[in-house]
Amino acid sequence: MREHADLALDLARGAGAAFADLRVVEERQQEVGVERLSLKYCTDDERFGYAVRVLLDGAWGFATGTRLNRDEVARVTRAALATARASARVPKAEPAEMAPAPAAIATESGPCIVDPFGIPQAEKAELLLTASRAMLAVPGVVSTHGHVSLTRVRRFLANTDGSYLDLTNTFVEPVLSATAVVDGESQSRGYQQGGRQAGWEWMGEADLTGQAGRWAEEAVMKCKADTVPPGRYDLVLDPMHLSLTMHESVGHPTELDRILGWEANFAGRSFVNPADLGRLRYGSERVNFSVDNTLPYGLGSWFFDDDGVRMQAFPMIRDGVLVGLSATRETAPLIGWPASNGCCRADGFSRFPIARIPNLYMEPGPDAVSPEDLIAGIERGIYIEGQGSFSIDQERRNFQFGGDLFWLIEGGRKTRPLKKVTYQAMTTDFWSSCDGVAGRAWWAAHGTPNCGKGEPSQRQRMTHGASFTRFRDIQVGDGSA
Repeated sequence: MREHADLALDLARGAGAAFADLRVVEERQQEVGVERLSLKYCTDDERFGYAVRVLLDGAWGFATGTRLNRDEVARVTRAALATARASARVPKAEPAEMAPAPAAIATESGPCIVDPFGIPQAEKAELLLTASRAMLAVPGVVSTHGHVSLTRVRRFLANTDGSYLDLTNTFVEPVLSATAVVDGESQSRGYQQGGRQAGWEWMGEADLTGQAGRWAEEAVMKCKADTVPPGRYDLVLDPMHLSLTMHESVGHPTELDRILGWEANFAGRSFVNPADLGRLRYGSERVNFSVDNTLPYGLGSWFFDDDGVRMQAFPMIRDGVLVGLSATRETAPLIGWPASNGCCRADGFSRFPIARIPNLYMEPGPDAVSPEDLIAGIERGIYIEGQGSFSIDQERRNFQFGGDLFWLIEGGRKTRPLKKVTYQAMTTDFWSSCDGVAGRAWWAAHGTPNCGKGEPSQRQRMTHGASFTRFRDIQVGDGSA
């Protein structure tokens, strides 16, 4: 690998490139899926390829290959250089440049106690089928869906800074849901915790078979639940629900490429400006968001990003004020930052690395406040569990979110289930309405496996987290209307 990398980097240097890298990606993925009591697919795929990226005369060149030999590496590198020369002829406001980064030589692997690829496919299928049987045993449940995706990604990255990195990450991502039909009403309910960077041991912790019956019973309960009269309510939101709300209303608006206008795919740009750092009141004083791309189990913890920057932890919102953004080595200099904070990643070898949401989470409250304490402080409200539908505008100011399970709160306690609840707000108004956050004992993480961005489209992973959180006077609607 190092010989091939040195060949590419020497060719790029000889052509006058200000920066160049070679990124080799080897990926293996298994997927097993069931519907009801039937095995629908069982796949085992491997992908391999590499990309050469060069920065020449203030413009980028990028080319890929799948045959790793000297002749092909040289050909791909020359193709990247030719693209950069052509791109440099196009007038641009500011030539591209890369913030400096120290050279690093490292070999690292993420947590994986039990190799998921060593588990027989039949055992994986039987786990999902067992959970499906438990769900179908509940009267009213008519359909189930189970899926597990296992992915191992090995990246070799070398660049003209002098970095040589050999990095391996393993991801386990289960899905399980039950659909019930009662009196013509259909509702679904299932596993909500998302994926994790881990081995097969994570499937034991997720306990799909142990929880399946409860999820099925809740799907039936949702069918029989009442709809909500539209109006303004106080809300208590659980960590799994908040993971999607923060992803869309905090994670994407703080990506620096959206802020600079470079990115508008998948729900647009951002209402945030670089001048807002240290000034914008994003939420109440109880709202604190952090980034930690070193979380051992985090889906976004890749040791080094695809710019060759060591991943790190940093604050995003402190006491309600915006203090951080997600940056890359190319975007950081444009707002006067001396360095990137390690948020550049690509989906596979054939995609150009771009800014991606990191492992972003809301800090728990400082006191031992429980979810029951938050509910007790509400006279009329709604408790929401899990993720549902969402919609957000092109500047990520106005949004609407649904959920997976809802309870009416009356007189400080949950009284009866609801269904088809949605709520609407403006981003900063919503987070400013937060007046209670449960303590660390109730903090939980959600691994998001399918964030889309870019053109051509790129899929990426990251982990979010939160404790139960209370919001005041939020507009609620009936999602069935």
